[in-house]
Amino acid sequence: MSQTKFGSFIEAWANIFVGFTINFVGNLCVWPLLGFSMGARVAFIGGLIFTAISLVRQYVIRRWFNGLRFGNK
Repeated sequence: MSQTKFGSFIEAWANIFVGFTINFVGNLCVWPLLGFSMGARVAFIGGLIFTAISLVRQYVIRRWFNGLRFGNK
């Protein structure tokens, strides 16, 4: 049975939430080691922008692969 569009959307959001959390903490820890100063607000806003991009990317790819595997469009 194929995954519904709503199921794909929820899965994508769960994945994006985990990725955002890792990205946010990583930005706060790694960039200062490389000589860049980034506050929590900047890291959060940047993370939101990339999260939106990632959500769309992941949803489109998931639906495309689902269509390839099960013949759905």
